[in-house]
Amino acid sequence: MNLDYTRKFQINLDKSEEIKATLATVYHALQERGHNPINQIVGYILSEDPTYITTHGNARALIRHIDRDELLQELVKSYLSDT
Repeated sequence: MNLDYTRKFQINLDKSEEIKATLATVYHALQERGHNPINQIVGYILSEDPTYITTHGNARALIRHIDRDELLQELVKSYLSDT
């Protein structure tokens, strides 16, 4: 395996908006159920264990449709866009 190059990863803008909307829906569903949404979403991202996300509001099914790499990319992009 050749590791002497950098791989490029890119998602389209439509997917970006879908990820943002899904993440907002999941966040609100977790909040409604009395969970700490940030902790639960981080737990899901780190472990890819869907039980960190509530089934309330179909949140678990929604977040499982998003590739974890794409979710992480969107979060980093959003965080760094303020710098």
